Amino acid sequence: MPKWCKTIIAILLLPACVGAASALWMVLRRSGDADTIWVAFLSGAACWVTIYLLLPKPMWIYVLGHELTHVLWTWLFGGKVKKFKASASGGHVVVNKSNFVIALAPYFFPLYAVLVVLLFLAGHWLWNWRHYVVWFHLLLGAAYAFHVTLNWHILKHDQSDISDQGYLFSAVIIFLGNIVVLLVGIPLLVSKVGVLTALGWWLQCTGETLRWLGRIW
Repeated sequence: MPKWCKTIIAILLLPACVGAASALWMVLRRSGDADTIWVAFLSGAACWVTIYLLLPKPMWIYVLGHELTHVLWTWLFGGKVKKFKASASGGHVVVNKSNFVIALAPYFFPLYAVLVVLLFLAGHWLWNWRHYVVWFHLLLGAAYAFHVTLNWHILKHDQSDISDQGYLFSAVIIFLGNIVVLLVGIPLLVSKVGVLTALGWWLQCTGETLRWLGRIW
């Protein structure tokens, strides 16, 4: 698809971005009293941010997760990986299938946070880790902060994943991808709002944005 087509699609998706941000705010407001979860989660995030600011950045770990995310989404779309490389200075994968989701997935899919969730679920199923829930929330906060901070750091430099897809289109997809992860993840974590309710709020807020645009035009 030509970049000019993606630019048009990105512009058309802007109301959905506004709606997604509004829906996320509604979810956060409804989930704000879950202190036992948020205190541990934000403490983990704060610990990672402190490490990020004061110590050398673990770029090899980031690049490994970045490239593994390309691999995972290639497999999810039925593709095959022909070559894989990851090092502190950079990495790449060679695949037989690609699309914008595969290309941009590392910027919105928090692989290490998902691995923390899967590890805890497996441990809880096998050994009943209910006494370690607070540590789960702490590690989850650190892992998600890792995703946000390292992606912010890497996006300061030119990335072929971004330039190949077009800057505006990439920005919109990355923004929506991150918001959707939170719209699904926060309800599952906090259990104050249902996932379908959160997604319904997204549709509702997007519709309100479109109606507002219709009135001013």
